[in-house]
This record gives sequence, structure tokens and C-alpha cells, in this order.
Amino acid sequence: MTIVKVSSVQFAYKPIKNFEDFASNVENLLDQAKGSHFIVFPETFTLELQYLIPNYNIGKIHEFTDQYIDLFKDLSKKKNQYIIAGSHLIQKNEKTYNRSFLFCPDGNHFKHDKTHLFPLEAKMGVTPGNNLEIFETDNVKVGIATCYEMEFPEVIRTLTLKGAEIIFSPSYTVDEHGFWRVRHCSQARAVENQIYVVHSCLVGTPPISDMMTGWGKASILSPCEEPWPSNGIIAEARVNEEMVVTGELDLKLLHKKRKRGTATTLNDRRPDLYKI
Repeated sequence: MTIVKVSSVQFAYKPIKNFEDFASNVENLLDQAKGSHFIVFPETFTLELQYLIPNYNIGKIHEFTDQYIDLFKDLSKKKNQYIIAGSHLIQKNEKTYNRSFLFCPDGNHFKHDKTHLFPLEAKMGVTPGNNLEIFETDNVKVGIATCYEMEFPEVIRTLTLKGAEIIFSPSYTVDEHGFWRVRHCSQARAVENQIYVVHSCLVGTPPISDMMTGWGKASILSPCEEPWPSNGIIAEARVNEEMVVTGELDLKLLHKKRKRGTATTLNDRRPDLYKI
């Protein structure tokens, strides 16, 4: 596969009455990404399911895990698309993890537990994951870096050196400052690693508190070099609106530029110097 079509979903909180309302909206957004090989949803976008829980108890979100997995397994097979279904708070061995899932059309799925936790997550008792893996799908090597993970150069460097060509970043940032931290870092990671980054945002106000209102504009990012856009933005959503943005990523071009680009940052590293 040389040209990979990707879509980033900007998902907005909205009142729902049952799980079917949530599932129907998800499928509608996937319909807007028709023809894309990969679609990414935002971090913890299943928090919308708080509307179905008495007192909006976030500690009960994990009770929807089986329904969430069944939904996306079915949709991935039905639509013949790879779906990075954002992330979801799961419980395992009495511990809570912020887990991202990559669902495949053949019925398989991969998972990634967020390794670097935002301070608020740590205070909530979320447990960090300990693995940085890449996933091979149809000759495309992809990685997942959930929101705050993008702010650590070592995470994306590790995934890149393992062979990743595209990084999918489900994100939930509660104010404009937080959004720009993740967005600026995503663009830096794209440049320094000569890699594509697909950034998805959760926006809108949850039922529990307007202090947790999501702010964002989803994007598809490239290195800053011809023939890519000079600002490295292949596609970008409007601020805080639920929508889907789509773009095409040329993997052959990416590898060509890694070898003979204007700025070959991936090849020009000095590991010998860094050790000193």
C-alpha cells in the first residue's frame, strides 16, 4: 500500500438516552469517512456514556467495555476499515487503564495502554501502561500515542525507530492551552521523525462538569517540506465542531524524503553524542 487514506473524527459530547444513540452517531461519523483505510476517534470519547449512568459516575464507564468492543468489531468488519476507536477506561485486575483499541476488518484487534499519564489521570487512579508497540496492517506500520504521550519525544522516537510510518493520536484536552500543547508537540514529532501524525479531538461539555469542556481542532499532519503543505497541515477541522477530516498519506514519498529530503532529521541523529 503506497497511498493511505485516513480520517480523523472530531467527536462532540451530546446528551444520549441509550447505547444505541451512541452507536448510531458513531456509525454516522464512519459514513462520513467512507473510503478511508483508517479512522481515528478521540481519547475517552466513551465518557459520553456518562449520560446513561446514575449521577454520571465516571467510575462505571468500564461497565460498557463489552458493548464498546462488540460495536467496533462489528463496524470494522462491516465497513472494511481499520478503526482506532479512541480510548476507553477499562478495568483489569482491579486497576483502571486508559486503553486505545485498533480494530481490524478481519475481526482482530490490538490494544495500547497509555504509558504517560496526565497528572489529573494519575490523581484519578489510572494505571500507566508499559509497552510501546507498532502494529503492522496491510503493509502499513502504525503506532498509537494517546494525547499526553505526544508531549514526550522519546515515545514517538521509539515508535519511529521500530518502523512506524503513521502515528494516530486520540486526544482530549480541556482548554485551549492543553490543545496547543498536544498540537504543537504533534507537529514537532512529525518534523523530527519525518512521520505522519493523525490527531483526533474530543470537544464539548460533559454532563459532570463544564470545567472539563473539550477544546480542539482535529488534524492530519506531515513533515514541513515540499510537496507537502508548507505548514505541515494536510487537513484540519473547524474549532470545537463535530466533524470528520480526511486526507491521503503517501508512504513512498515519506520514505523517499527520509533518505533524500531537504532536512533528513531521522538520518542525521547523533546517538554517539547523545550518550555523552
